[in-house]
Amino acid sequence: MNTPLDAAALEELAAARAKLEAQSLALRLSALVGSPLEKGLRYLPAPWRNKLDGLAHDALGRAMGIAARSLVLQPRASPRLHKVLGSVSGGAGGAFGLPGLALEIPVSTVLIMRAILATAREAGEDIDDPQVRLAALEVFALGGPGSADDSVDTGYYAVRAALAGAVSEATRHVASSGLAGLGERGAPAIARLIALVAARYKVQLTQKAASMVVPGLGAAAGVAVNLMFMSHFQAVSEGHFAVRRLERHHGAEVVRAAYQGLGAGT
Repeated sequence: MNTPLDAAALEELAAARAKLEAQSLALRLSALVGSPLEKGLRYLPAPWRNKLDGLAHDALGRAMGIAARSLVLQPRASPRLHKVLGSVSGGAGGAFGLPGLALEIPVSTVLIMRAILATAREAGEDIDDPQVRLAALEVFALGGPGSADDSVDTGYYAVRAALAGAVSEATRHVASSGLAGLGERGAPAIARLIALVAARYKVQLTQKAASMVVPGLGAAAGVAVNLMFMSHFQAVSEGHFAVRRLERHHGAEVVRAAYQGLGAGT
């Protein structure tokens, strides 16, 4: 289906684009804690930066199944509740410093995935569909533009293009294995996609960790940082699933061209 976007659809797409291409998370976190993230990075030991790789990968691998199961019996999930729970986990992580992050990151990742899937459901997606869960996983790779992410392409469609091959492989895998396939973290197709997403998610986790370890901030910073972190991913997921809804109605190429046209006009 290739149907031109009318005025209402263009307005919806513009709102989605604003969320997807917003100011980078790094700049927003720097403004929140009152200092550049480079200051926090000085207090983040190199071994911990490496450890974030494993934490990101493991947290994402578990989050898809746990988050979806926890939503099955909950017809409507409140975005505010996810923010509150995320803030609580951030406060606990901030209170215990770096060791607390090892426990906080898996918890907050599940909460973020819950919020993403709840957004997908509100947008008319079936969260029991493995392909929708894969689309939810993509959100963790969507960081928005910013100098802190210069090592990777960060534009919305650039990230989707970078993940497209792995998403296609994972889609074929779950088509034959069903929902159980998403729990098989050792399956090559799923493992490859999670690794690609984790590499991008780690950038944002590093920014988050750096903002939480600035001396003198502690638990209060953990609450505020996690609230912003959760708000960031909720906004990105709203934009992502709005674009997907428009693609279903008007065709992927039509929506992409209109999205890029909006960018050319700014």
